[in-house]
Amino acid sequence: MRNSLGRELPEQVGGYRLRPYAGEAAPVAPVTAVTRRTVARNTGENKLLGSLREAVRAVGLRDGMTISFHHSFREGDLVVGQVMEAIRAEGIKGLRFAPSAVVNLRGFSLTDYVRDGTIDRVEASGIRGELGDGLLDGTIHLARPAILRPHGARPRAIESGELQIDVAFIAASAADERGNCTGQIGQNPCGSLGYSFVDAQNAGKVVVVTDTIVDYPCLPASIGQSYVDYVVKVDQVGDPAKIGAGAARLTKNPRDLAIAQRVADVIAASGRFREGFSFQTGAGAISIACTKFLSRRMEERGVKASFALGGITAAIIDMYDAGQIRAVECSQSFDAVAARAILDRPGVVEIDNAAYSNAFSRGCFLDRLDFGVLGALEVDTDFNVNILTGASGRMMGGLGGGPDVAAGAAVSIVALPIVRGRIPSVVERVAACCTPGETVACVVTQAGVALNPRHQRYEELRADLKRAGMKLTTIQALQELAESITGKPRAVPWRETVAAVVEYRDGSVVDVLREIQGR
Repeated sequence: MRNSLGRELPEQVGGYRLRPYAGEAAPVAPVTAVTRRTVARNTGENKLLGSLREAVRAVGLRDGMTISFHHSFREGDLVVGQVMEAIRAEGIKGLRFAPSAVVNLRGFSLTDYVRDGTIDRVEASGIRGELGDGLLDGTIHLARPAILRPHGARPRAIESGELQIDVAFIAASAADERGNCTGQIGQNPCGSLGYSFVDAQNAGKVVVVTDTIVDYPCLPASIGQSYVDYVVKVDQVGDPAKIGAGAARLTKNPRDLAIAQRVADVIAASGRFREGFSFQTGAGAISIACTKFLSRRMEERGVKASFALGGITAAIIDMYDAGQIRAVECSQSFDAVAARAILDRPGVVEIDNAAYSNAFSRGCFLDRLDFGVLGALEVDTDFNVNILTGASGRMMGGLGGGPDVAAGAAVSIVALPIVRGRIPSVVERVAACCTPGETVACVVTQAGVALNPRHQRYEELRADLKRAGMKLTTIQALQELAESITGKPRAVPWRETVAAVVEYRDGSVVDVLREIQGR
C-alpha cells in the first residue's frame, strides 16, 4: 500500500500493523490516557539499594519486559551500559529496549546485547552508531522491526498504552534516599530531565540511578519521590563534557555561516518577527550560528522574544542574559552552560517533553511557536525531509523533534548545504521520508531560498520576503543545481526486508527503512 506521501509500505511487519500517514489534516481519533502504575504504600523506609543487580531483582524484571532510559547525557551517558550489564548478569532475555533515543555510547556496544538475546526489540527516536548500521546492513536482526518515533510521539505512545514501560531507569546527577532527584546539581549535572518525566509518571517501576546522594529533601527536584520505587548509587552516571559531542558545536565554515545568516534574514523579513515572537533554533552547527545572527537582528530592530524552546545551548542562554528572551523553555540541555542555567536563572525552566511536543494533549509549547529552524540530511522536490539515513544508507541521525517542530511552528525552515562533498542534499526523492513536505514552509541553502507553495502560510511568507527584497528560487532549481555539481546520485539498492518503521507524531507511518543489498 502507499501513504499520502507516495511511500510504499507493507500492510504488516512482524505482527506490527502499519497505519499509513494520510496527511497533516487527516482526522485522528483522540488519545485515551492509560494509567499502568500499581503501587504499594511506602511509609518512609529508605529506597536506597546497594547495587543495580539488587534493583533489577527488586523491580521484578523478567524476560520479555520493556525497559526505558533517557538520553540527556547523550554521548556521555554511563548508565545504560551499567544497567544492561546488571540485567545480563541476571540472565534476563528478550527485552524491549525503549529509550528516548539511542546515541553513540562510547565504550559500550548495544549490539552485543542484541546478539546474545538480552534485547530483541528497539523503540526510540533514532538508532545511531553500530546498532543502527547493523540493522540496515542486515547483520543484526531484531524479533520485529525497530520503531522510530519523533519526540512528540513518544509521550503519546506511552500515555495511550501503546508503549508500556515496565521499568524506567532514570539517570540523575543528584538524588536523596527517597527518590527526589534532579539533573541540575551534583558531580555530573546534565541539566533538564524533561525526556524522563513521562517515563517516571507511567512506568510500572522507576529506578533512579545517581552518583551523588544529597540530604533529604533534594532541592531542586525534577522528579518527585512519589514516582520513584528505588534509588541506586553508582560511581558515575555520565560525563557532562560529552553531552555536546556530535550535537552542539560552533562552526567557522563559511558555507554554514552563509546559510545561517540567510536563515536569520528570512526570519527577520517575516511579519511574525515582532515583539513577543517565539523561536526554536536547535543545536547543530548551522543552528547555533543562526542563533547568533538572529540575536544581532533582534538587537538592530529592538525586538525581544517571549520564549525560546526545545534543546537549549549556550547561545540561547547568552540571549537570555542579554535580556533578549523573556523565558527559555528547556526540554534538553545541550551543553554545560545550558545545564547550569536552569539552576541559577529564574526564566530558564525545565519542561516535560510532553509539554514541549506532544500534539495529543491539552496543548503543547509547539502550538505557540512562530519560527522553527531544522537541520536535515536531505530534502526533496516535494519538501519531504530525511534526517535518518545518509546517501550510502548508513543510519546518520534520529528523528528527534524535527517532525513535531515542522508541524507546530507557524514558519518551519529547513537549513542545509546544497551538497555535502560529492553528495547532493537537495534530491528528487529522499531515501527516507521523516518529515512530510506539507509541514515545511521554507528551505534555505547557500544557493538560495525556496518556499513551499503547498504550505499553509506560503502567501504570507512570500509577500513578506518579496517586500524585504529577498530573491527567491524554487526547490526544483536547487535540486538541478545540486545534481549539476555532483552528478546524478546512484540509488541505494534496498532489499524487501524492513529493518525499521518510521512513525509520525500521530502514530501513522510515513516510511519504512529496508535492509541494504550487498553489505
